[in-house]
Amino acid sequence: MANTSNSLASCFLVPSTFLLSQLKPIFEKLIKPRKNFLKDFPVHISDRLLLDSEATKSVSCDYGHLVRATPAGVFYPSSVEDIVSLVKFSYGLSRPFKIAARGRGHCVHGEALAKDGVVINMCSLNNATGRIRVYKNGETRCGYVDVGGEQMWIDVLKACLEEGVAPVSWTDYLYLTVGGTLSNAGISGQTFRYGPLISNVHELDVVTGNGELMTCSEKSNSELFFAVLGGLGQFGIITRARVPVQPAPKRVKWVRMLYDDSVAFTRDQELLISIHGDKPGVFKGLNYIEGLLIMHQTTPNNWRSSFFSASDVYRIISLPVPNGFLYCLEVAKYYDDSSSGIDEELEALLEGLSYLPKFRFTKDLTFLEFLDRVRKGELELRSRGLWEVPHPWLNIFIPGSRISEFSSEVFASILNDPSKAIGPFLLYPMLRNKWDNRMSVVIPEEDVFYTLELLHSSGFDDWEACENQNKSTLQFCKDNGIKVKQYLPYFQNKDGWRIHFGSEWGRFQMRKASFDPKMILSPGPRIFD
Repeated sequence: MANTSNSLASCFLVPSTFLLSQLKPIFEKLIKPRKNFLKDFPVHISDRLLLDSEATKSVSCDYGHLVRATPAGVFYPSSVEDIVSLVKFSYGLSRPFKIAARGRGHCVHGEALAKDGVVINMCSLNNATGRIRVYKNGETRCGYVDVGGEQMWIDVLKACLEEGVAPVSWTDYLYLTVGGTLSNAGISGQTFRYGPLISNVHELDVVTGNGELMTCSEKSNSELFFAVLGGLGQFGIITRARVPVQPAPKRVKWVRMLYDDSVAFTRDQELLISIHGDKPGVFKGLNYIEGLLIMHQTTPNNWRSSFFSASDVYRIISLPVPNGFLYCLEVAKYYDDSSSGIDEELEALLEGLSYLPKFRFTKDLTFLEFLDRVRKGELELRSRGLWEVPHPWLNIFIPGSRISEFSSEVFASILNDPSKAIGPFLLYPMLRNKWDNRMSVVIPEEDVFYTLELLHSSGFDDWEACENQNKSTLQFCKDNGIKVKQYLPYFQNKDGWRIHFGSEWGRFQMRKASFDPKMILSPGPRIFD
């Protein structure tokens, strides 16, 4: 492990000769037949693989705390070439061992685990220099940022802001790695306008399942490019991404409005995402639109943000709630310090909406404060020991034409149970034309669809109640022909995955055969088991 302290090295790193002797029984357990393969193990990376129980235990679970799978070893690369060497070594064996790339481990059903295989600690690459580089045009101030797959979005944001620029699409939580996010999609309130993060990538460097390092883009090695984006880590390990940037705004007007009627709530959301301005190429609408469900007599604040003051909270929990939920429409408009008329422009955008009178709230933040708004809640939960707990999440995309039926039944009957519902619950719309169907992620076949994010937290002995609630939600959709698609999908068998991908299943299989023919990468989702 390059650039680590001597004390760390003495605790964890062992000489290559000793390590190789320890590797033999480990890999003999994994690989049959197993004759003489250790003589070919790349010695130059042997001291980067840790086999001790402390190392393997640290990557045997993820943020979900629902699945546990212990690997044989943990690999700490000091360079992309180290990753290439590891994957090539596995690929060259008659029966390769599985490999999972792990960033922050912020998945919930074991997607970054590798039982009896090797987990790559991607964050080890942070020790290398120059892994975030910003390039911009002097006149337009537009350009791109080249960023290592192991880098967190918060660090990308800060590096870009030093140059006065920023990417346009984000996730709500910025302490995720670039590679992990792009392997799923990356969504938030900006998605309706700019598309998901995977729609905002120019180029990638990827280590494929045969150990080949390839640069790919829409015009070069395009099949790999589109496969990897939203590909759940099945086709390659993202080691670099080129992300476009634009001039960064200085400040944000952040507004929340309350509703007691789900129909009015979703109608207004769809109205706002339809506003594109009155001049070609000019967008006069909002920059961010999300929605939040607030269960009756529960606090409207949560770990995602403590938006409301104590007096506002009292007013909100005192409201009569005929259907068990209040609905909070959350929007944001970016502006610069020198901008004039921002209040008038925002007022015009929100005119005619059907939120409850006197229940509109506004905050004014810096751009960085707004994008990093979840961090404060995370630190608070960590301080109380409530961050590393089970997270039985469900994230689904719902066809826009069925949102009214879904809301009236699921919210009123399935989710309306305070003993199980430990939110937050998010609901907001997206536009299909902001997604690229050449990528691996699948979405509903409608122009407008919603994301519902049931972000449960629970104790270690009662998480199954939340999981059962998730199952009831999915069963309702199946029974009523609502063709939802899971985001951050999880299925227990191959048939579930086949149904999930639908007509794209054949393409997904072909891509696996092309880029990871020995099925080495990302065993956690169990797509091909």
